[in-house]
Amino acid sequence: MTTQETQPGTDAPTLTFPPGFVWGAATSAYQIEGATTADGRGTSIWDTFVRRPGRVLNGENADVAIDHYHRYRDDVAMMAELGLTAYRFSVSWPRIMPDGAGAVNQAGLDFYRRLVDELLAHGVDPYLTLYHWDLPQALEDAGGWPARDTAKRFADFAARVHQALGDRVRDWSTVNEPWCAAFLGYASGEHAPGRREPAASIRAAHHLNLAHGLSVQALRAQDPGSRIGGSVNLYAVTPATGAPADLEAARRIDGLQNRFFLDALLKGAYPEDVLADLSAVTEIDFIRDGDMETISTPFDTLMVNYYSRFTVSGAAGGSSSAAAAPTGTGSPWPGSEHVSFVSGGRPVTSMGWEIDDLGLYEVLQRVATDYPGIPLIVAENGAAFDDVLDGGEIDDQDRLAFIDSHLRACHAAIEAGVPLQGYFAWSLMDNFEWAWGYGKRFGLVYVDYPTQRRTPKASAHWYAGTIRRGGLRGPAE
Repeated sequence: MTTQETQPGTDAPTLTFPPGFVWGAATSAYQIEGATTADGRGTSIWDTFVRRPGRVLNGENADVAIDHYHRYRDDVAMMAELGLTAYRFSVSWPRIMPDGAGAVNQAGLDFYRRLVDELLAHGVDPYLTLYHWDLPQALEDAGGWPARDTAKRFADFAARVHQALGDRVRDWSTVNEPWCAAFLGYASGEHAPGRREPAASIRAAHHLNLAHGLSVQALRAQDPGSRIGGSVNLYAVTPATGAPADLEAARRIDGLQNRFFLDALLKGAYPEDVLADLSAVTEIDFIRDGDMETISTPFDTLMVNYYSRFTVSGAAGGSSSAAAAPTGTGSPWPGSEHVSFVSGGRPVTSMGWEIDDLGLYEVLQRVATDYPGIPLIVAENGAAFDDVLDGGEIDDQDRLAFIDSHLRACHAAIEAGVPLQGYFAWSLMDNFEWAWGYGKRFGLVYVDYPTQRRTPKASAHWYAGTIRRGGLRGPAE
């Protein structure tokens, strides 16, 4: 349990977190690395997607991104200066296996060896994510995630990465946010590969879950001591009113966003009501004997990504998603396209996402109650705002307040008995924000894209202080 202590010389208590609490920041390979053709790297679905007219705002791409591939040493030194105890990053599947299967590109693996060694030398624990949406294009050409074989290829890839880095990386995460990879990639088309095929998106979701289970088994077989996490993006879901249509809308969205993945990973079965919803879109014939046992292979930590709350209605008049997409897209809600997303009246970030720290508390409490026994980590939490570089400084008080309030929600959850073990801010640095290009900044650190100069924002300095004292000062800062 956490405690409240009074700092000498102040009247404000400090909300302290448990000893060993993980204080981190997160990124993903495609958003930061650049060097998309360097040292034998293959082509990913995002490399293809960004070159299709109208798919990314302003036609931008991540060929250079923030050049982390060449600047990782300086970036790691900056992490250490900020006092991070952990860094969550992903590895690029096409950098390591250019064709998605077969031969390993040693130059690609060597980059991650160097990165991990640099982290360890600076006292920063590496938290490695195996998949953050950069599927090799060769596997997409063979069917992508709607094809069952892709899950098997992922398990092979996971095993090869673990063979190379398992001696120095203890903490692993399998598939990041399978909801996004499945439904933004194959239903709405907002994300790569940009397909708008609702039936295929449902198969993709199942195979992403299967890839998680197969990779857990592969890593366990190689080293039972590795700590393995599954990663899901969860939302608090609220009906707009108590009307039956709104209650039904909330059930549907909560089912596809949250329970479809949580029940599969932690209970070994998909919710019957969600399968019934999806049966209107496709035959549920892709679930084979033994799949659910594989998907629910025990793992060590549930990585929870949280950004906002959904308020939904069964009545017309709202939007077809929680926020506007930068380009024309379909619905990411197969079988529930009629559901409307409406304003809850809260302030919003520059992404249009409502700011709701209470939702994070509710999500953590719900997981601890409905899926007891598994430790939790908040693996992504952050906000985009319109940062202004003024005299060499960025006074992002809005982001600082966002992280502060959400960390208070984490503290309250721990006080209530939730087994929460860490927090990773999203993101460490400004970067390529998928279909939004470079127009949305989530970073604790400002990146001037023409010069690649990094400047820690006010939120970064505040977060560093929070890490140093192991907690938050009493009232909201």
